Amino acid sequence: MKHGLLDFHRWTYMRYLGASVVALGADTGLFLLLLRWLTATSAAALGYIFGILIHWLISSRVVFAGQTATVGRLRHKQKMLFLASALAGLALTVGIVGVGELAGFDPRLAKGIAILVSFQATYLLRKRIVFRP
Repeated sequence: MKHGLLDFHRWTYMRYLGASVVALGADTGLFLLLLRWLTATSAAALGYIFGILIHWLISSRVVFAGQTATVGRLRHKQKMLFLASALAGLALTVGIVGVGELAGFDPRLAKGIAILVSFQATYLLRKRIVFRP
């Protein structure tokens, strides 16, 4: 039984990783496009928000499909918790990119660091709170 549970968690993590790669592609693509016209911090924020929308669609339909509420108050609560976890990730992303920008780092390097930190933080929040079985 313990081995089966470990496999379940591993596959959930792998599906989450896949969803994150797709959302990250959307996020980063928009970030790089917007760098032409906006500050790195603003571009990072808008890219992240776009990625949030993509991630919700994939997470609620594929990654945590068995734990997703379908209607009513529970569905609304889950969406709000997902949004809260996304805002935590956004705060981390903007904070890390902003500090990197102030320190004179290449914005792509700062964004890369932010991606790693935000990924782990949002996964834990979503697994343990948003889509808690």
